[in-house]
Amino acid sequence: MEGSSVIRKMLAVAAGLALVAPLAAHAQAAGGMTMADAADSGDTAWILISSALVLLMAMPGLTLFYGGLVRAKGFLAVVVQVGAIAAVASVLWVMVGYTLAFGNVTSGWLGGGNAWMLNDLGNVRAHTTIPESAFALFQMCFALITPALMAGAWVDRARFGWVIGFCALWGLMVYAPVAHWIWGGGWLATKLGTLDFAGGIVVHTTAGVSALVVAILLGKRAGFPRTLMLPHSPALTMAGAALLWVGWFGFNGGSALAANDDAASAIINTHMGACAAALVWLLVEKFTVGKPTSVGFATGAIAGLATITPAAGFVSPGAAMLFGVAAALVCYSMIQLVKSRLHIDDSLDVFAVHGMGGILGSIMLAVFISPTFGGTGYAEGMSLGRQLFAQVAGVGVVALWSAVATAICALMVSMVIPMRVSEDDERTGLDLASHGERAWEFD
Repeated sequence: MEGSSVIRKMLAVAAGLALVAPLAAHAQAAGGMTMADAADSGDTAWILISSALVLLMAMPGLTLFYGGLVRAKGFLAVVVQVGAIAAVASVLWVMVGYTLAFGNVTSGWLGGGNAWMLNDLGNVRAHTTIPESAFALFQMCFALITPALMAGAWVDRARFGWVIGFCALWGLMVYAPVAHWIWGGGWLATKLGTLDFAGGIVVHTTAGVSALVVAILLGKRAGFPRTLMLPHSPALTMAGAALLWVGWFGFNGGSALAANDDAASAIINTHMGACAAALVWLLVEKFTVGKPTSVGFATGAIAGLATITPAAGFVSPGAAMLFGVAAALVCYSMIQLVKSRLHIDDSLDVFAVHGMGGILGSIMLAVFISPTFGGTGYAEGMSLGRQLFAQVAGVGVVALWSAVATAICALMVSMVIPMRVSEDDERTGLDLASHGERAWEFD
């Protein structure tokens, strides 16, 4: 009796499996994915939140930070420029930018054309646990904030139409190729081993070097450097810096592409780098100008954030504080060099803070990634010397390409739309001259 009972149970199980198997097969065919293709909901949620944090950096954060630093008659012009740059960069990213940066790897110079208009996106982005649509969204936020950073270099004198045309072309000629070289499986990452966790090279080096080139091409503001052009609202600058600081957690933490220990470490290091840089900047101001300032605190924090960005997921918190100290000392000195000695009117110090910070952090990464300093360690086949070469070469190639391509983009657009407003418009202020409105009424 026991034997027949066992046989009946086995037949029942077999019948159940026979009924379930077709349903499972149908579900797989309808969904178009297997368990291996399924995205992780926690990681996906983190990337969506990180995307929102990066957008927070760009729209309210950067506009307030830059807006407070300019003169009152140019506040709205900066706000409109940052917003319009972000908008045009987003549109172009969906149309062609994403596939140029992250399309199928071919030669290593540009991505393949498989993802025009975000077509043919995979269920899961390769080597991640998130949908490719979420990955494309996150990377779009990087693509829109990078050209917006450059707006600080040409305040008070660049023509609005030229700004939009230049930034549109720049995103396709500079940002997308560099993103592919380092993050999209391109030649700098695969051939040399260049590392960039969250944008020290792809974002800050490209934007900083390009901003310097544009500042040189545009020329100085009327009265520079004799006339003091003081920030009209340090309070707005502090508010913008605070938003940038918080948003940067998504910028760097999200670059882990998962809600894991790497993301947590990147956020801790980001915060430590900003804290150390802001405090050291205040100390430097105390000894050089006699008083620590709010603008100095905000600028120092941003310098620290830019400097730790390329290494945020690779180094220890103690090393991150050293990155912040180095950022304050080097970036402060670079501001003096660019403006006081070279007399280049990079109005809001885009190169000195973002460009120099990104370059410095990218090179320091080669040393502090070592397990000796608490870092995550070198990749197989890499050593201190080889990693240092990879970082210096990566920075050098990207800086050179950014400078040359920026000059080409700027001059090409200037053949259709002049780069600079008239002297009368500059004297009136771009709020009124370019946009027919102004934030405040003047007596």
